[in-house]
Amino acid sequence: MHQSIPPTGHHMLGPCRALELLNTSHSALLQKPNNDPCFNLEHINMSTPHRDSQLKIQDEGRLEELGYKQQLDRSWGCVHNCGACFSIISVITGITTLFGYGLNTGGPAIMSVGWIIVCFFTLLVCASMAEILSAIPISGGPYFWAYMLAPSQHAPFFAWITGWFNLIGQVAATTGIDFGLANLISTTASVSNGYEATAPRTLGILALILVSQVAVNLLSMHKLRYMIYTSIILNSFGVMCLLVAVLNGAPSHQSAGFVFGKFFDGTAEKDGAEGWSVRASPAYVAVAGVLMSQYAFKGYDSSAHLCEETRRAVHDAPRGLLAAGVASTCLGFFVIVALLFSIQDFDRVRKSPLPVLQILTDACGHRGGVVLMVLIMLCAWHCGLFNLTSNSRMMFAFARDGAIPHSLHMIDHRFKSPVRTIVFAATCSFLLALPILGSQVAFNGTTSIATISLYISYGIPIAMTLFFPRNFKRGAFTLGRASKPIALVSSLWISFIIIAFCLPTITPLRKRTLNYTPIAVGIVGNFAFGSWYLWARKWFTGRCRDHCRVCIRSLDFLGQEMVVRPHHNSHNPHRTVIDHFHPDGEWGHAALQRCGHESERFGDSDRGSDQKSQITMTREFELRQDQGV
Repeated sequence: MHQSIPPTGHHMLGPCRALELLNTSHSALLQKPNNDPCFNLEHINMSTPHRDSQLKIQDEGRLEELGYKQQLDRSWGCVHNCGACFSIISVITGITTLFGYGLNTGGPAIMSVGWIIVCFFTLLVCASMAEILSAIPISGGPYFWAYMLAPSQHAPFFAWITGWFNLIGQVAATTGIDFGLANLISTTASVSNGYEATAPRTLGILALILVSQVAVNLLSMHKLRYMIYTSIILNSFGVMCLLVAVLNGAPSHQSAGFVFGKFFDGTAEKDGAEGWSVRASPAYVAVAGVLMSQYAFKGYDSSAHLCEETRRAVHDAPRGLLAAGVASTCLGFFVIVALLFSIQDFDRVRKSPLPVLQILTDACGHRGGVVLMVLIMLCAWHCGLFNLTSNSRMMFAFARDGAIPHSLHMIDHRFKSPVRTIVFAATCSFLLALPILGSQVAFNGTTSIATISLYISYGIPIAMTLFFPRNFKRGAFTLGRASKPIALVSSLWISFIIIAFCLPTITPLRKRTLNYTPIAVGIVGNFAFGSWYLWARKWFTGRCRDHCRVCIRSLDFLGQEMVVRPHHNSHNPHRTVIDHFHPDGEWGHAALQRCGHESERFGDSDRGSDQKSQITMTREFELRQDQGV
């Protein structure tokens, strides 16, 4: 028999603001269809003025279940989440930046066919991450997923390791995107009007790019979403117009055999020398050439980092992630194929300092090529803009849990954004750019670091769903029986690309040609593991502020729909409660309980000693009108 919560103050959830929010929409909640005693919030007429508050109740209630209060401005929808993720992937940016690398490391065949293979496996990774995101919708993303999925005694360790790989990967990705954009600007100016591109000037352009992106990120999320519309138009319709212009303007086109079958090994330091296809094998070159496609397809964890600002996050965040992945796959294939078909002189293009500009110029003339390059630069700028947004939200969550200085997670009430983490993320990206000035090998190493670090952080929680399936409470989006096979293939693919990106790409091996990626990733790994064993294990708990990790993971309704039903009580006729739908079809219910896991308990300095000892779990909230009770 269902037991209701007594309407006494000390039995109510202390940290849960859902009680306050539900009062504002109480009258709407009582409008149940056909006198159904149990109905889902989605069944309520969402065209009413109470729609926003009802969605807010659902989202903030789930966040409270995870132990956090709503601090960010939750004003985005599925389109905004998907648009930001799509902008961060920005295939035109990644392909343009590393197009020359692809031409010399495998050639057109590896670029075109390799894109299809890479995207197939990457979409599997996206699907696995979307399933976890639906169950655990929080800005921390992969590191918090690892915390929730790991065994209790090792949860802080996995959260720490995953978090630092994700943070370094995000910073390196922002550096790679914006430094690549600075190089595009410098090279285009140099080719078009004789501008002399030097390392200090390129660094100055990078600084201006980062400052402009910080300034735009200071806008409220409500205003920033209008930038998403611009970015979607540029990265979709704008890019398609570019491809049509190139294909239509090209004097001649390459054959399908060239685009899908031409293999080229330009991995030797000097033209005419033996490359890795001779010294090792063509398969080695093909594996190394995967970097271009995989680098262009990353950053989709942004849907998780932005989910605390997305309404109906358990539904819309995973949908946004998958939609962005599928759209990027299709668009990226068209970009690569269109550019390869439009090549006029293969040797001239691959030796050009900016191969894509050479293709555009050959097809549309000098001025037309420069105009189209400006369009690509705008796409790259928006890519860096939203990558910085995602990066700052990850740092916000990491600081909230104490892994980096706690003061960084403060929200500026004027901008409704984590200003400190925005500035901190941009500063870290600028500092990381200093060692790669003037070195293409160092730049390739940075792109490898970004890709490897991010995919390590993706792979850890995915693998945990296989090793610790009992800790994984699936949410509204689920892969069903395909969940484990997809997670297994995703884990194997991530392991493969981690090894592939550590391989040297230029021969012979010298100080200038050595792939420093293993060293750089080793430094990141040594820092993460070393800092944990030396000092972080003594204080970092990977904690939730209001709940213990055992209790949170025992909530089998995480990610499920909140269900509203009226509760008839002679003492309080206006009282309503929220149930959560259990996966087996039964209505969950539980009174507030005292947690018995004393060793797992976390305290909050802002709460009283009585509340510290009252760490509770619940499947229902008490709703009461604000009548002075």
